Amino acid sequence: MDAHREGSPDHLTINITRREDPVSEVTEADASASVRRYPNIVVRGPLFGLAEQRRGDRPRWRLLGELDCGFPQMARDELNSLLWFRARDDTGDPVVRRSLLDAVARLEVEATDEVSADGVRYRVVRADEFARIGDGRLEPPRATDPDEDSWDPDAPDPCRTEGFVVDHAAAVGLTEGIDRAGLLGLSYTAARFPEDVRADSRRALTTHPGVVLLPTTFRVVERKEATWSMVTGQYSTPQGARRALVHHLTRPVPRLPDLPDMPELPAWMKVDEKEAALDARAAKEFASRRRPDELVVRGRRFEVIRVERVMRIGPDGPEGSRPSDVDDYGPSRIHPLMDEEGNIAYGT
Repeated sequence: MDAHREGSPDHLTINITRREDPVSEVTEADASASVRRYPNIVVRGPLFGLAEQRRGDRPRWRLLGELDCGFPQMARDELNSLLWFRARDDTGDPVVRRSLLDAVARLEVEATDEVSADGVRYRVVRADEFARIGDGRLEPPRATDPDEDSWDPDAPDPCRTEGFVVDHAAAVGLTEGIDRAGLLGLSYTAARFPEDVRADSRRALTTHPGVVLLPTTFRVVERKEATWSMVTGQYSTPQGARRALVHHLTRPVPRLPDLPDMPELPAWMKVDEKEAALDARAAKEFASRRRPDELVVRGRRFEVIRVERVMRIGPDGPEGSRPSDVDDYGPSRIHPLMDEEGNIAYGT
């Protein structure tokens, strides 16, 4: 697959290498078995985040945090804040600060996916989230996935995406290389996607023909008759998702006082004490086990699943948002004005 490496551009090169250490061999065997057991994929949709490319990094890009924004403007707002705080806290050079603030000013009025400041390129990047499926079941965590055992609700969930280097030509193991080759032609084809979404997806196969797999994340979903609904956000470890499920089942619901003129609460806001007690008991039993991945309570089935994200790569790096990616709102000013000396005009 990399026989023509010298004449092949990075975004078209999948460089497969064999790693001889025992950990890699076990991981490869686990991945190969999982792909056979869960041979198909279910695409949920896009996520957005941020990447930067510094002078010495070209052609590679580095991710600046989790890709967990549901639409592009959320990521643009994150970039707005990132640059504003860098201007306030990370430099004393008026020229550098002015460069950062000029990028902020552009983000306040323009729905752009890329700005440059102080010689650094910043980009809103896009990835598709998917899960593997086999015999009607979504793939659970693998034995070789990074994990831990703490049930402490305040235990940190370390971010493995922040700092990830997007390098299409970096050496990968055999299973990941085969996976990536199989994802090269991935596009939205289901009728549930509007035609403009499907058209943009087909176009991306040409404009961004390469693919990179990002670090795996984990979620809790609720299994319905023929579908799944998300219960939690994404976590870097299966245990982080398990803790989130316990919190989901036991978190306190504020009780409102009975007032004579207060309208009746909608059904979804009412607390059934018997159901709450059953949920709490089930959560306690769930937390007494080591690394459980399923919980059934009151006829509801919760599953911890393994979620993957694939990013499309073109000649100039990671794909940004597509015309058909929907925003709920547009750009706006988020922070007060600042001048190149660092003076902030509050209230303006």
